[in-house]
Amino acid sequence: MTDSRTPSLEQRNPWTICQTSPIYENPWIKIEHHDVIDPHGKPGIYGTIHYKHIAIGVIPINDQLETWLVGQYRFPLKFYSWEIPEGGAHAGEAPEAAALRELREETGLVATSVEPILTMYLSNSTSDEKALAFLARGLTVGPSDPDSTEELRVRKLPFKEVYQMVLRGEITDALSIGAILKAATHLKIG
Repeated sequence: MTDSRTPSLEQRNPWTICQTSPIYENPWIKIEHHDVIDPHGKPGIYGTIHYKHIAIGVIPINDQLETWLVGQYRFPLKFYSWEIPEGGAHAGEAPEAAALRELREETGLVATSVEPILTMYLSNSTSDEKALAFLARGLTVGPSDPDSTEELRVRKLPFKEVYQMVLRGEITDALSIGAILKAATHLKIG
């Protein structure tokens, strides 16, 4: 018999943090070094990355079940990547508003509605980066306005083809993969 006052394994934190030291911080991330006692009682270290914004991904879908991908060179990976329109919610910005903004900035598309379809953590062994993905509908085309750090190429494709790109390993971005697979289930495609 378990004591109802004792937290279950899912509820308790088995780590003891002895000391935390800041390593690096900028407007987007904070990196910390932790001296810890691990779950088995041994001294150790842990490094964490705190993300200051929520990652946002958007899958625009028109009446013909077509969508748009954004291609760009990813500096940390040193290669070109095809992804759904993505960005981050600014401090105090509603995720839905961020999704609409990112969609317009990266593709020029303006949506009349966004629907949340996915919440995920992108690398939970080292970071707390939370990501939300949305389906966007009621689309009209306008001018894009990418950030100065973005050199983007935009492609309009049938959603079924984008889904197949995930299955073939041609799309490797985690948020894009998760959102596309979730959207395929939501749209009954695949």
